[in-house]
Amino acid sequence: MSEYQYYEFACVDQLLTATQQTELRRFSTRATITASSFVNEYHWGDLKGDPLEWVQQYFDAHVYSSNWGNCRLLLRLPHGTFDAETIRDYVKAGRKRRPRFGKAFEAMDVDDWCILDWSFNDDSGEYSRFSEELDGAGWMTRLLPVRNELLGGDARPLYLGWLARLGNGELCDDEFEPPVPAGLQALTPAQVALAEFLMLDADWLAAAAESSPSILASESNGSEDSFDPWLRELSVDEMRAKLRMLLQGRSHEAERTLRNAFLKWEKGRNTKHLNLPRRRRISEIESRVAAHRAIRERREQEARQAAEARRREERTRYLTSLLEQEDTAWSSIDAQLRRTTGSAYDQAFQKLQDLAEAYANVRRDAVFRRRLAQLMSSHGKRGAWLARLQKAGYLWQPKS
Repeated sequence: MSEYQYYEFACVDQLLTATQQTELRRFSTRATITASSFVNEYHWGDLKGDPLEWVQQYFDAHVYSSNWGNCRLLLRLPHGTFDAETIRDYVKAGRKRRPRFGKAFEAMDVDDWCILDWSFNDDSGEYSRFSEELDGAGWMTRLLPVRNELLGGDARPLYLGWLARLGNGELCDDEFEPPVPAGLQALTPAQVALAEFLMLDADWLAAAAESSPSILASESNGSEDSFDPWLRELSVDEMRAKLRMLLQGRSHEAERTLRNAFLKWEKGRNTKHLNLPRRRRISEIESRVAAHRAIRERREQEARQAAEARRREERTRYLTSLLEQEDTAWSSIDAQLRRTTGSAYDQAFQKLQDLAEAYANVRRDAVFRRRLAQLMSSHGKRGAWLARLQKAGYLWQPKS
């Protein structure tokens, strides 16, 4: 199998300048470079640069995939998107010392940025996804919205990163999970893509999501009425600062800082009024995995049975339609055989098999044998055609 690596970088908040594009071109003559992206595939060699340094200096996001089972997502967020304590809950070191591979999820403070780093390594070689040379393309489009969700205060991607660490063997059974965000049972499309990208176990995710409140229940804490007590506490200078951001075209930054300030204020209130989910030990989550696996397998079996039922219904309708126009069907076979080509014989034989099944379904096998004998009166000397019939077990006596 040939070597394959896919690198993609994307800008969101600020486009690359012409000078920056020239700087990046020095690293690759083949890459597709625009004001908002850098994309390249490698079948030999490697990127002549450090993706982490590039995200620090140029880009807001990076996706990597290789056909030996590695993938990685880097997202660059402004400082203050989440407070350090929140981030630490999801990335703090576990007590296990021998994970399957490095770290599945970590966060780094670099200059004015917080860089989140999710990764997966298929060291077992069991996942066919990585053997496909097109695995890298398309992930950026699916995963990039995760960044905007994080900027809006959605902690679900952080929890998915913690689950990736759990799957990587970084944590012990008696350790506690981090804070459980709302909405784990109804992930966004981008979060579903992140779970797929990290090859998260669906049954573990379902078990972990059991204690996650619904988004609607959570949003009741951030309703319009709940904002008012906090807004009354804002000083005139604080409000002017946020209005100044809006006038300067920094609407995303204004929204982010306001939302984070509100969440910090809300977190500081009496926790008994927030109805926060109880944190569970990993062993407690694991005890629910088998139940969710059984539910999933039952649903998959039901889906397969329903699909098979639909297939049979469609097949029955098709076979019925053949008998409704049986003369036309036999004429079609005759016409195909007169073409005397291998592909024509194949098409004729397929239609003949369909007719045989259709006649058998309505217990008219004698009619099928009679019509086949009529057909063979014209085509009984075609060796390739006869070979197909004999191999399939159709017995007939050709006319002398």
